[in-house]
Amino acid sequence: MAQAVAVVGGGCFWCLEAVFQRLKGVSAVTSGYAGGGVDSPTYQQVCSGDTGHAEVLRVAFDPRILSFEKLLEVFFLLHDPTTLNRQGADVGTQYRSVVFCQDDDQVRVSQEVIQSLGAAGVYPSPIVTQVVPPPAPVFWPAEAYHQDYYNTHGFHPYCQVVIDPKLRKLLKLFPKEVADQSI
Repeated sequence: MAQAVAVVGGGCFWCLEAVFQRLKGVSAVTSGYAGGGVDSPTYQQVCSGDTGHAEVLRVAFDPRILSFEKLLEVFFLLHDPTTLNRQGADVGTQYRSVVFCQDDDQVRVSQEVIQSLGAAGVYPSPIVTQVVPPPAPVFWPAEAYHQDYYNTHGFHPYCQVVIDPKLRKLLKLFPKEVADQSI
């Protein structure tokens, strides 16, 4: 079976990039932008909130090792999908929670995972994540300095304060899915 692709956004792409990079079955994670109306947007343009893009991750994975459903469970439990256009201190449509579905099966699975989390009462508020059906919008890779950010800037206070707790939560909630247990 060929590699599958998921494109998700849940706030700052640095945070979730570090999470997805540590999952078994993931072969590549690329930070970027999707869902807007400007070709080849820059970080500055996206941060303005005027382009309509979200900060997203393009995750290539082997569905025989990591199912799309499990990838979404990690996604939903490692960001706050109940806040509209916001993750912590990051506010604006560029930080929205979104799944840009690559096919109709991803739409179905996304909706099932959201319904399951809602029925289980995982969050005190409703999940507001956008599930965008195909065709998926163009994915624009972010600038080189945004790629592999945590792995090259783990000493940065933002990484220690915001990303480190997500990685500890990943290891606690999904130990079997984590490739590197030394987080």
